[in-house]
Amino acid sequence: MAYEHKNILDTDQFSKEDLDFLVERTREMERLVEQNKAFGILEGKLLASLFFEASTRTRLSFEAAMERLGGRVISTVGFQFSSISKGETLYDTMKMVEAYADIAVIRHPVEGSSRIAAGAVKIPVINAGDGAGQHPTQALLDLYTIISEKGKLDGLTLAFIGDLKYGRTIHSLINLLRHYKVHLYLISPPELSLPESYKKGLDGFPITFEESDDIKKVWECDIAYVTRIQEERFPDHREYERLKESFKLNKELILASKKETTVLHPLPRVNELSTDVDDLPNAAYFRQAKYGVVSRMTLLCLSLGVRF
Repeated sequence: MAYEHKNILDTDQFSKEDLDFLVERTREMERLVEQNKAFGILEGKLLASLFFEASTRTRLSFEAAMERLGGRVISTVGFQFSSISKGETLYDTMKMVEAYADIAVIRHPVEGSSRIAAGAVKIPVINAGDGAGQHPTQALLDLYTIISEKGKLDGLTLAFIGDLKYGRTIHSLINLLRHYKVHLYLISPPELSLPESYKKGLDGFPITFEESDDIKKVWECDIAYVTRIQEERFPDHREYERLKESFKLNKELILASKKETTVLHPLPRVNELSTDVDDLPNAAYFRQAKYGVVSRMTLLCLSLGVRF
């Protein structure tokens, strides 16, 4: 098939055929990594890593991906260390970056900023998270994680737990999962329920869902995807304080499940996922981070038009 996505800005851009292709190519990348054959694929290429919002996993994952492919990285971390702090526009920043690098990955607190960045330059731009909007590469690695852990997607039941209102990882992954025959339990306080726009976006797709505030629905699920309540997204801090400990998963709860429930979390966690879950074989969130590197290695190559 023809894969034509130079920029990766949101999950709406991917068809089911695109996702099947990406899963297949990521499996191939994982094989190349295991055989020590991936290094050098992007030799001579330069990645601009532009993180204007706090990040550990995503930034290091992209930079590790580029380095493992034999490319190099230039980076800026935080507004205070960039010329944006002096009043430079994102447009001007991107035009400058275009002169330096072959591809850019950007995280920014303002929703829609990655699209502005991509519109300013001819080099590929990858959205690494824009405000409460989308985080497409996290969704793609999550999709690959689920398939790797469970061997399939069709027929699975998944629970999304926590902040479904502001959680961009949830927003992005749901847009991908709608292409599959899966059932979702959306578990959250009513105040943090999935926005209507995302629910309406599921119309006409094979996915089904139901909303609940009962954490025990996890017992019926193949996958439990846990998210933290995101303090930084709340316009009213008092609302965050009221909701921050709404749901907690621990070892006892997971072991009581009727199924072998695999636990995922995009991380970082605060207190919504107990550390006593870590030693369970179905705790997959650290493997999830590992899958993220090979997934982003694949995306960097495809965005640059380099086949492997």
